[in-house]
This record gives sequence, C-alpha cells and structure tokens, in this order.
Amino acid sequence: MNHSVLPEKSGGMWYDKLMRVIIIGAGTVGTALARQLAESSNEVCLIESNEERARHVSNRLDCMVIHDEGNSFTALEEAGIARTDALVCVTNSDEINIIVCGIVAAHYPDILKIARVRNEEYVRLINERGALHNVSAMAANNPEDALTKGFLGVDYFVHPNVEASRTALAAIEHDAAGDVLSFAGSKYELGSIEIAPGSAFDGLSLVNFRRVITGETLVALLERNGECMLPSGSTALAAGDRVHILATTDEIEQIFELGGRKEGIIRKIGVVGGGQMGALVVDGLLFHGEKPHQNITQAAPKIQSFFSFVKGMILKSTRKILIIERDYELCKNLSARFPDAVVLNEDISDESFIREERLNGLDLIVTVTGNQELNIIAALYLKSAGVRRAIAMVASDGYAAIARRLGIDVVIPIKSVIVDSIMIKLLGGNVRAIHRLGDGSIAVFEIEVGPAAPIVDQPITEFKISQGALVMLVQRNGESFIPHGDYIFRSGDRIVIEAKNDSEKEIKKKFGIDS
Repeated sequence: MNHSVLPEKSGGMWYDKLMRVIIIGAGTVGTALARQLAESSNEVCLIESNEERARHVSNRLDCMVIHDEGNSFTALEEAGIARTDALVCVTNSDEINIIVCGIVAAHYPDILKIARVRNEEYVRLINERGALHNVSAMAANNPEDALTKGFLGVDYFVHPNVEASRTALAAIEHDAAGDVLSFAGSKYELGSIEIAPGSAFDGLSLVNFRRVITGETLVALLERNGECMLPSGSTALAAGDRVHILATTDEIEQIFELGGRKEGIIRKIGVVGGGQMGALVVDGLLFHGEKPHQNITQAAPKIQSFFSFVKGMILKSTRKILIIERDYELCKNLSARFPDAVVLNEDISDESFIREERLNGLDLIVTVTGNQELNIIAALYLKSAGVRRAIAMVASDGYAAIARRLGIDVVIPIKSVIVDSIMIKLLGGNVRAIHRLGDGSIAVFEIEVGPAAPIVDQPITEFKISQGALVMLVQRNGESFIPHGDYIFRSGDRIVIEAKNDSEKEIKKKFGIDS
C-alpha cells in the first residue's frame, strides 16, 4: 500500500500533553474517541486504512492521521509507538484488533493495549479463560477486566454488545421510565426523565423542589430545547424538559411518578432482534441471580460478573418475554436457548404481523437490531400502537437526541457507551467510571481519592474547575451522601463529579491521577 502521512495541524497542539495514544480505526468509535482525547490536549494519532476516511478525519480532528493498514509495524513506528502510552484498536476486524495488540505487546509490553471484539467465538474463548481464574477475579474491582487482562497481548477487551445490553437492563430494572445511572456500592442513582404536561414538576421552581420531594436529592442537569444547563434555585421546570436528578433508589421511583410516569410495572417485554445483543438482554431478563441460562459465552462466572449490577432482577411468574427475529436459523437457536421465552420468526416492519400478534399489548419493546433506523421506527410505531414504553439502540448521540425528542423513553447510543468504557481504561489511576449526559457534552466521573491527591484535606469550596463542575455524591466508609459546604475531601472517598468533557485535565490534576 502507498504509505503517506497526511498533513499535521500546525500550532501549539503538542503543548502540555496528558497522554500519547494511538488509535487503530477511524470509524465512529475511533473518531469520537480521538476527538475527545484531542480536546483534552492529549497527543493522538489515528491510523486508518481507507484513504478517503483518513483524509476526512484529518480535516476535522486536531490530531495526526496516518493512511495505512493498522497491522503495519512501519505505520506504528511512524505514529510513534515507542513513546506511546496507550494503543486502542477499534477496527471492524476483531482479528486485526487482537493481532496489532499482540505485535505491540511483543515489542513494547509496557504500553496499555485495548481491543474491541464482537465475535462470539472470541468472547467465548476469553470467558473460558476467565472461568479458570474466577476466584481471584471476583475479588477485583472490575471482575471482567481481571479475567481477561494480558490475554493474547491485550490488557483490556471491550465488548460493545455486553456494554450496551448492560445499559438496557439497568433501564428495564426501573421499568424503562427513563435513563438511570447506578453507582457501585451506593444507594443513590441518577435518574433522567422528560417532564410530562400537567405533572407535579410542570412549572415547579427548584427553590420549591424539596416541598415535593422531601428526601435528600440533587437536580444535577437540565436539558431544554437541545441545550444542557446547570439549574439554579430560580430555575422553573417545564413540560418537555429532561431533568437528571440524583436520589436514592426509592425516591427515583417517586420522582418518575411525579414527573408523569405513573404506569404499572413492566410484565410483558418484547425484544426485537435476536442477535448477540438481543440474546444478552434476554439472558439478563431471565437471569435468576444464582444460575443464569446458557448463553453465547457458555461461562457462568463471567456472565454473572457482566450482569452483577442488576439488583434483584428476578423473573416473576407473570413476566413474559417475546423475541422477534426474522432469521429462521437464529430463531431455532434462540428457542433452544430460551425455552421460557416465546420466539417469533417474523419481520417487525410487517404491519399485518404487528396487528395479528397484538403486540400493542406489550408493556415494553426493546429494539436491538443492527439497523438503528429500524430500531427507532419500530419503537415509535409500536408506541403509537399502544406499547407503553420503548428502548431503542442507536449508533450515535445524534440519533439518540432525535429519538428522545420523538418520544422514545430510553435511547442507548452504542458509540458513547463504548467510548466511555475505553476512556475509563485510558484515564486509569483512580477513575472508576465515566458516563455521558445530555448531548454528550457533560460527563459524570466516578473517582476514588488517593492518599497523595492534592485535594485531600481540602474543603469542597476549594474544588474549582474553570469550565464548572459539581461534586454530586460521596461514598465514605460504606455510607453515601450528597456533600454540602462543610465537606472535606478525605483519602479513600469515592466521589461522583459532573463536569464538561474538556475538564479531564484539570480533574486529573486536582486528584493527582497519572495515566
């Protein structure tokens, strides 16, 4: 192949870098990850085999772009692999992602190596290895990472379908009334809901919010007319606003009801799409907490770690699961794997099928096909036909924003889920999780305060970020609380911070986090 380095951007972009990262693959995930890293002043190089895509990305991102094959060691050396901190392989080929990590591991074992994999056989192989190390892994903070670290030269595997299905199951746990973020070891959750006309929140000023919700809560973010804002006491909520509220699990349910979601619990669930992601969602729904059904990974310990976040999601005798898949052979496999579910070999776009099967009687529809437009259209049509709630998988934040405005209850942008998962590994140190809110411009960081962090023993009033930030939650000695003005940062505290995407550099400096 004709190897060429596209023109670098001029100026001071290499000033004061946090990380040096090489990304293989300039698809939606690779491009989004590169943009996020570059905006935080990290030194980023993208390697892309498609010349047109490489040039397109080079014209839009403030980073180096190399047009060459990802498994070319010459290209890796040109990108500066010898002085790189991390390598992220997110091409459409699992084999290339793994091979490149293996090549780099042989020459530069200290570089952090992350690979995205989708193939069921690779996932099964990884998990079978993990089952052999289950005892030590379950004691780790992130069991799935402990199971696979260092396997095939890869430090961390990222599984798009697992990450996305986990997000869907978390929403279903709350009856898909809105998006919900759970924080490990905490009784608090961050619930997101669109305010319905005439609800208790419609027209409510935040200064009076505690008269409606008496418990300890925090209105963290307000989305209005496509813009995200940090609300103040004078802010008045209105129908159509999407609010993100931090509260305990019980209070989240009350908040959803007061926001206008008063329907009963979810009993009849339809899953459109019987591929790997759909199967993982069904497996999570049928998971009894002790003995999961056989699934694509064939490794019970691993799947328990994937879905251990699902709090008490137990199959009730009245809950019914319906799977709709147009591929006949896949339907046969699904029927054998999930005898407790009803599997229909049908095309969801067939209107007569929807009428004949009375799908309007479902409480929830989850659309997880590989076609994001079909997912949105099917979810909207079934809601208009009488299905109470809908969850749709989409590729990007742009589609997610559109789908939410059209009325889909929970929209999961897979790209953002994967980028956040990768960013957790890249930030390293004491960063435990990252989540994106709203249009993706606001991030929620879960950070453990280390003993040497500059912020230790400092009052919360000293925590200042130029772009603005909010310390939402603190976990200390098994207790969780919303901090007030007298809070002092202590070593060992696990805190949740809301900030803009380009605040990573300042946050890392405040907490002494080294990549």
